[in-house]
Amino acid sequence: MNRKHVFALSLVAAVVVAGCAAGGGASSSVSMTSAELDALTRKIVNESFHDKGIVKVKAAFADDETLKACNAADVSGKPLDEATAKRLEALNLQTIKWPAGGKYLGDWKEGEKIAQSGRGMTWTDQAGAANGGNCYNCHQIDKKEISFGTIGPSLYNYGKLRGVADPNSPQSQEIVKYTWGKIWNAKAYNACSNMPRAGHMGILTEKQVADIVALLLDPKSPVNQ
Repeated sequence: MNRKHVFALSLVAAVVVAGCAAGGGASSSVSMTSAELDALTRKIVNESFHDKGIVKVKAAFADDETLKACNAADVSGKPLDEATAKRLEALNLQTIKWPAGGKYLGDWKEGEKIAQSGRGMTWTDQAGAANGGNCYNCHQIDKKEISFGTIGPSLYNYGKLRGVADPNSPQSQEIVKYTWGKIWNAKAYNACSNMPRAGHMGILTEKQVADIVALLLDPKSPVNQ
């Protein structure tokens, strides 16, 4: 970032501080409106960062209606109202690509590799290289792995606890489809979920999603031992 941009960011911070100090928010004579601050921030971001390798600035800072609404809710300190949340979840549900041929489960051993890997989508990665799911960063999964995050719930015994003895049985289809959909686009079930939209955003391929589903639901997976 060059000196001009450092100055510009400082200006944004100063304006915000001045606005807060004045207590006037958007109506204060010394503050900028929210829209003006957003526009200035976008201008600074666009001028301060540049494409490198496979990472494109436009894509990295892209948002959609769901992200805009959830970000605004975070800023306001208030959750989305129920009607908005349900509408956004319905929009995201429509983006889920269900597996070709109805084959929801892949190879749980491959799923474990994907869950362990945090690689991918950085400027040093090659275009078309497989990404990792980085699942252990937020979840406990296989009990033998002792390094895991706790932002998300434990997924150990995920299928066993939900009574999935045979993922192909009619009785298991609801949880099987939910698991696929949750991995593909978590915001279909919780509009402001912190979970990445792995399939929808192109982080994981359809095969990789199937492998993760198998890791969670295959009775032979160590997750369900």
